[in-house]
Amino acid sequence: MKKTILIIDDDDMLRKTLAHGLRNENFNVITANSSETGKEILNRVIVDAIVLDRMMTGLDGLSFLKNLRNIGNQTPVIMLTAMTGPENAIAGLSSGADDYLAKPFQLQELVLRLNNIIKKHSNSGKKLPAGLLFIDDEFFIQTDNTPKLLALSGEEKKLLQNLTEPIGNISSASPMVAKRLRNKLNVVLSNLDIITIRGQGYKLVNTKQENQ
Repeated sequence: MKKTILIIDDDDMLRKTLAHGLRNENFNVITANSSETGKEILNRVIVDAIVLDRMMTGLDGLSFLKNLRNIGNQTPVIMLTAMTGPENAIAGLSSGADDYLAKPFQLQELVLRLNNIIKKHSNSGKKLPAGLLFIDDEFFIQTDNTPKLLALSGEEKKLLQNLTEPIGNISSASPMVAKRLRNKLNVVLSNLDIITIRGQGYKLVNTKQENQ
């Protein structure tokens, strides 16, 4: 079944180009030239994902997204932005975006990311635990202040990715790598732990949930 994408962007040329490209990739596409129009469409239509421009006249993308999440709409969103840097990605993700894409970008990258967030949304277990972010192929710890990079070796990062895609995955790893990752997580996120599943590997658990 074709997936339906809503593009919200006030740049006429970009919006039309994206719509044409995504239709060629076998998506159904609806477009809106403002957040206000996008809101009206979402009141009438259920879509599988939203491609949302951050900087728009009228209600900007961040404000639109916050309002969307405040009313309980969890439709996956990729935010488009010309503003680069991790702090801008964090602002978008903290507002409720599932992913972000810096302009300019390749259509195939957008297609891959759309497929990823739609697939993840279909399995809520794939959401990262509270306090953990994944941005630009790196893990960050969300604190009261600016999120901080979780310094991991390549093997540790690969293990954490395997354990969180989705949460509940059992992944093999060397005992030393699992121990180092467990220690690093315990220091910054006391609610997370890595347990051994005998004969299978390791599993990431939320200790607060396990104890409830």
